[in-house]
Amino acid sequence: MVSIVYMVAGLSSRFGGKIKQFAKIGPNGESLIELSIKQAIEAGFDKIICVVGEKTETPFKEMFGDNYKGTPIYYAKQSFDQEKRDKPWGTCDAAVCAKSIIDEDFVVCNGDDVYGLRTFKELISFARSNPENNCATIGYLLGKVIPEEGTVNRGIFTKTEDGFLAKIDETLNISKAKLSEMGLTENSLSSQNIFFLKKEVMKMLEEKLIQFKEVNRDDRTVECYLPKELSNLINEKKIKIKILKTEDECYGITNPADEEIVRKQIALAQHREN
Repeated sequence: MVSIVYMVAGLSSRFGGKIKQFAKIGPNGESLIELSIKQAIEAGFDKIICVVGEKTETPFKEMFGDNYKGTPIYYAKQSFDQEKRDKPWGTCDAAVCAKSIIDEDFVVCNGDDVYGLRTFKELISFARSNPENNCATIGYLLGKVIPEEGTVNRGIFTKTEDGFLAKIDETLNISKAKLSEMGLTENSLSSQNIFFLKKEVMKMLEEKLIQFKEVNRDDRTVECYLPKELSNLINEKKIKIKILKTEDECYGITNPADEEIVRKQIALAQHREN
């Protein structure tokens, strides 16, 4: 069994306070999260976990209940002390929130991105034929995951000679017009925050999170990011993460204007495939 963990606890402040995972962007009117879950099930995932927050818990449970088309759905809640914090503790915290539900290898990913069926199949295939018991991630071609205009932040991969992840550099304000001066190309490999992890990594992440919270206990806004903590585990030689390439594009929503853009992109991609 391989689980998939969707991080859907975000406050969606840039999306006008609405739940962006419910944006209707599919070819048949599916919501973003429904389209992604459909792809995950078709690829072979047989357990869905949604890490919800105060705002998203009830809407998600009302939408899906305890299964989607026969595949079980479980819920974990990401919460925080509102007297001490202004927002949740970040994506590492979100992943660790699912620890009591997971006793198997798992994929963790954003709930506001559509990764593509081939991407999920790549990860399932790796999970089922992984003799060295490594972790894995998907390396997206940078040119496919940045906008034609404007800037975006992306985690840029550095890989080893044998194709493993050496580190992830969070790179700010990337634009197509300035790729070369930033030392990047459209073929640079970029993270979209999707990782296949062995079940024992969850305990390692929990330990990292506990340390982070202790060091930053008086900071109301700092977040513990999953890619950074995975990079730390790589540096400590506790895990190895294989980089898998994909030809899929990754469609994500951040701002309200993205909804119509993504709807058109998905319709165009489906037309090309047909």
